[in-house]
Amino acid sequence: MTDCIFCKIAAGEIPSRKVYEDEDILAFHDIKPAAPVHFLIIPKKHIPTLADVGENDIPVMGKIMAVAGKLAKQEGCHDGFRTIVNTGRVGCQEVYHVHIHILGGDKPLGLMLGK
Repeated sequence: MTDCIFCKIAAGEIPSRKVYEDEDILAFHDIKPAAPVHFLIIPKKHIPTLADVGENDIPVMGKIMAVAGKLAKQEGCHDGFRTIVNTGRVGCQEVYHVHIHILGGDKPLGLMLGK
């Protein structure tokens, strides 16, 4: 998708601070971190929202979940972390390319994150 910022990041057209990359997924630091550790994991394939994930997307979405814990620990989340998937307007999704937020740090994040 030509106007999607995450597609452009995945294609290398826009720079990012990469955490991990392979042929299917990319993880990179959030430009507006909400916690000491805050990065995103995206599929390189454009999927607008979690509600748009189909059966053909199971392998890539499974891979994202499988690497999330390893990457969180690698980035310093040794005592837990939070995963967030904002979906659609009601879920306050800002970029319409499915992405998983990984947040953590040394201290508990509280019950929920606010804006």
